[in-house]
Amino acid sequence: MISILQGEVLEATPLSVVIDVGGVGYEVRVPVSTAERIPGVGKRVKLFIHDVYREDDQTLYGFISREERDFFRLIVEKVSGIGPKIALALLSKLSLQMISSAIAAGDVAILSRTPGIGRKTAERLVVELRDKVLPTGAAKGIAMAGAVSESAAASANAFVDAVNALVALGYGVDVADKAVRKAASKFGEGAATEALLKTALSSQ
Repeated sequence: MISILQGEVLEATPLSVVIDVGGVGYEVRVPVSTAERIPGVGKRVKLFIHDVYREDDQTLYGFISREERDFFRLIVEKVSGIGPKIALALLSKLSLQMISSAIAAGDVAILSRTPGIGRKTAERLVVELRDKVLPTGAAKGIAMAGAVSESAAASANAFVDAVNALVALGYGVDVADKAVRKAASKFGEGAATEALLKTALSSQ
């Protein structure tokens, strides 16, 4: 089992990267969020890996952070009907903070905006993962917990409401997600929807 790959970037595209590790080139599929943070060809990179070995397929999935890799694993292992390809598409469309906040807030609509994830699949995401995901405001990643606390749920609702407000104004969900994350990083956990929305709009 491969957990981490660290080496020189040989090739990079929006969906994959080839890493030279000790003279062996490993092709790794990555979400857009990771691809955007891959350094240029010839630079060194460290990726956290989830490997899938089947009779007809051997695939490596890579993530720039351990939290993203662990969340990817959580999705494919705990949610029926979602395999690695759809989970990768979800993490390419929305940030980890957006996904965990939407799950905690029970926002099926925003989750179903991802290609390959219809309303029923989005509902399964919420049902299966809501008690396992605890958003941490502006912090990167997720924390595991037995239940979502009231304060965490309030933060999740504020984050999701701000993103939905921007989407209603005509912004793409990925653009809205990025703007609200930037705003949340200034306030920390507990920011109100209005404050997040005002700051996000001022940055556009």
